[in-house]
Amino acid sequence: MNSAESIIARLSAVVHQRQRERPAGSYTTALFEAGHPTMAAKIIEEAYELIAAAGEAAEPHAAEVVHEAADLVYHLLVFLAACDCRWSDVERELERRFGVSGFSEKMQRNKEPS
Repeated sequence: MNSAESIIARLSAVVHQRQRERPAGSYTTALFEAGHPTMAAKIIEEAYELIAAAGEAAEPHAAEVVHEAADLVYHLLVFLAACDCRWSDVERELERRFGVSGFSEKMQRNKEPS
């Protein structure tokens, strides 16, 4: 396991712990207590900030892009936990799709009964 995988797994574990324990003074606790609409708004906000950091320049400022991407991943982990999902669930889905054309995968999803 490389460090990128391990830090996401470790952060996900902390998020789930905060969800269970709800320690006072925790930003993660505040997000859980605020509920899904606030968490969803934070994901949208962080995604927008990521896109803005990249800007329209041919060479975006990499440090800003990385910073905003980290914020987005953190808020996604909180939202996943609130939806009773784990990062490992996302990894399994990515593994399932690995090596499959994005176009093919999208077409298959559109054919599956609802």
